[in-house]
Amino acid sequence: MSCPNRQQTDDILSAKVLRLLIVADVTLITPPSALARIKSALQQDPYLNSLPVPKVVAPQDLQATMATAQLLRLPEVQSCIESDFFILPCDLVCGIEGTYLLKMWMASQGQAMMTEESRHRRGGLCMYYHTEDAVKKDGLNLIAVEPARSSQRLSKLLMSIGMDTVKRNLERDNGFLLRHSFTKRQATQAKMLTGYRDSHLYIFPYWVKDFSRRQERLVSISEDLIGLWAKSAWQRGLHEKLGMDTCLSQQKEGQENDYRGLSTVTHQPPRNDVPEVPTLLAYLHTGLTPLVRRVDNPALLLSTSLRLAKLGSIEDVGHTAPFAHDRKIVSPDCVASNCFISKDDCLLGSNVIVERCSVIKESCIGPNSKICSGARITRCVILDGVVIGERCVLTGCIVGSLSHIGNDSVLKDCEVQEGNVVPEQTEAKNEKFMPLFEDLEDDTDIFANSC
Repeated sequence: MSCPNRQQTDDILSAKVLRLLIVADVTLITPPSALARIKSALQQDPYLNSLPVPKVVAPQDLQATMATAQLLRLPEVQSCIESDFFILPCDLVCGIEGTYLLKMWMASQGQAMMTEESRHRRGGLCMYYHTEDAVKKDGLNLIAVEPARSSQRLSKLLMSIGMDTVKRNLERDNGFLLRHSFTKRQATQAKMLTGYRDSHLYIFPYWVKDFSRRQERLVSISEDLIGLWAKSAWQRGLHEKLGMDTCLSQQKEGQENDYRGLSTVTHQPPRNDVPEVPTLLAYLHTGLTPLVRRVDNPALLLSTSLRLAKLGSIEDVGHTAPFAHDRKIVSPDCVASNCFISKDDCLLGSNVIVERCSVIKESCIGPNSKICSGARITRCVILDGVVIGERCVLTGCIVGSLSHIGNDSVLKDCEVQEGNVVPEQTEAKNEKFMPLFEDLEDDTDIFANSC
């Protein structure tokens, strides 16, 4: 029997470690107010109930506006972390396979992946994507990286700052201040990059759990945890101020005592007694494929949805593709014969009724919606259970679930929030329609307390 070569040996070891690090536990963290709806969606949505059933945790102290690092410190979240872990945002659309990123991270850790004792010394990995076709309000980052020799996309992260913070500092300091220690050590290798955005996808070693719990001053993962970790690799003394030494120098139980301090013979402690900061790597994604984008505002929801609508369906292409739907028009029997739908760039969900003489171009229509006769819809995203009245003209709009647009309305670049009713013959441009009595319950409580 022939012996495997080095490449085959590496593949075998990688496969063994991958099986050990398989993502077996998926936990969704949600505010208590959304718990019932998420559980219902996991049971009923065909795109969700085909996945392994995740555990849903709803910490009592979790608020919708809570920062990410604060969320990581919640006791319920801390109890879920038992090993190295992924963090994924709920608004990320990502066409990159998780095993691809996991293998790159494993390879970067070398022999540290082969022993469980070394989990307190492992580094991390975060992903940034280039936003060449970014829309307005797409928050960007200023990052500094040191390109790795093995991969053009995998780099050592040296700095990560939100562009909003950079602009505020520029106004305050009349310039961009940079520490001398950074320019001295990294001047020949570091690259300052703009146009990238933090995807909020992270692979963290186990010790980050303890680090986030101890450091109550950390607010966000992106700016504080990631930013300070990156700086600690070159800013002298920062890792000590952050308490990283405590998290990285976990002692084994039952370790023999060191009696050298009792000796009269002086000795110099080895240099490796001072722990080095584990490397934080950045995966820089460029190009349009595979698609990587966060969808955390209406403009991004519109642009991303319209882009996905242009993908060929499995019915047309004949094979499965990322983000591809089974059919472009799920319920063709509900569509009138004398209407026009540009199938190449449209998506219509189940039970969408389209009446006669309607025109739909480059749009996404959610399930159980109704497009009445004579309506014209162009570059719109319409969610589930919406009624678009007769002879309405909508261009570049986002219409929330269970909303109703009155007959003969003309809306351009508008946002209609969930459950709203737009009166008939409304003409509007760049407006946001909100429910009239959205805060009535809170106002009632205020009046009651004042009596």
